[in-house]
Amino acid sequence: MTTITTRTVEYLADGLTMIGHLALPAGADRRPAVLLGPEGTGLSDVERRRADALAELGYVALAFDLHGGRYLDDPEEMLARCMPLLADPDRMRDIGHAALDTVRAEPRTDPDRIAAVGYGTGGAIALELGRAGVDLRAIGTVNGLITGRPGEAARIRCPVWAGVGSEDPIMPPAQREAFTAEMQAAGVDWRLVVYGGALHAFHHPPVDHAALPGVGHHPQHARRAWHDVVGLLTECLTPAE
Repeated sequence: MTTITTRTVEYLADGLTMIGHLALPAGADRRPAVLLGPEGTGLSDVERRRADALAELGYVALAFDLHGGRYLDDPEEMLARCMPLLADPDRMRDIGHAALDTVRAEPRTDPDRIAAVGYGTGGAIALELGRAGVDLRAIGTVNGLITGRPGEAARIRCPVWAGVGSEDPIMPPAQREAFTAEMQAAGVDWRLVVYGGALHAFHHPPVDHAALPGVGHHPQHARRAWHDVVGLLTECLTPAE
């Protein structure tokens, strides 16, 4: 296994002190970087392990925070924070830009090769960075097929990959259709993978706390979605050996 190094990083966003998880690959050279955003519950060991896995593949990876170092395992508390956030593109962009500035400040980061991948709320933030015109090399979103303000998707300059479960009641067919219509009208290079039989957050291992209805783990599709995310990064970032 490749030796990696990790550390926590603190930065300000959305009026909070965010606590992210930075994973660095072996070596001292500059490497492509990936912002990794969590589901609405917030940063957990699931995203930290994924950032570590990306570092083992040769990427600088920052698993970014949503809630000032908190993990919101109560569904009502999570919705009370995330629903207003998802309705406010400028707040999402503030969180995304702060994470982006943090990973850009890392000396190992190649500033010309950065991608943003997120799950749920984290995926919506990745998309908003694209709609803000940020120079990203790729955007990936799982469960977070949120449409933006009219016309702003035309600012997206990179391929967009999206994944969703066919049985996801939070991202139903009408939402998927609105999202793909937005991408198509904007001339974005987009792809959508619908994972048959999967619910919302199908990629996330089972949790030991209450979850929203329609949420459930699908191990096979979780592996496939991760494979698809890694494929997107390989295609668009092409880390040098």
